[in-house]
Amino acid sequence: MKRRVSPDEQLMTALYTEHYSVLINFVSRYVSDRHKAEDVVQETLLRAWKHIDHLDPEPGRTRSYLLTIARNVVTNAWRAEQRRPRLVADENAVNSVPSADNVDQMVEGWLVAEALERLSPEHRAVIQAMYYEGQSVADAARKLSVPEGTVKSRAYYAVRALRTVFEEMGMLR
Repeated sequence: MKRRVSPDEQLMTALYTEHYSVLINFVSRYVSDRHKAEDVVQETLLRAWKHIDHLDPEPGRTRSYLLTIARNVVTNAWRAEQRRPRLVADENAVNSVPSADNVDQMVEGWLVAEALERLSPEHRAVIQAMYYEGQSVADAARKLSVPEGTVKSRAYYAVRALRTVFEEMGMLR
């Protein structure tokens, strides 16, 4: 049993056989990948089929209509591609982007630096020596030219002052 072919199907078959090579050559000027170019031509013919009532039976007008559709499909594909994020192949660029952990550490570092700026210079010097440089009380006392008892006292009050500053900044509850 033979299937009946509608006039629209016959028209689309005729469009495909007459204009495919022109369309693929036109699209290939703008799309370097052959498979993508074929997809664009297929999309062009699909759009023409959806609006088959707009087709003018004159051969020149039909071809120009199809080329206009193809240009629009290429433009839309290019715009869509521009909106997508691109993969980065440069290893140095990838390594320089902070990871989520680094971002959290950076923010914490900025907050701690801001809190330290709010301390007195004497308290900040003791915190720097003991907690950042890892010096003992005796080494910090020698570096700061103060007695060891003063270093212990300043460290105690500096930590309390830091706690107060962190609470003011909303970092502690």
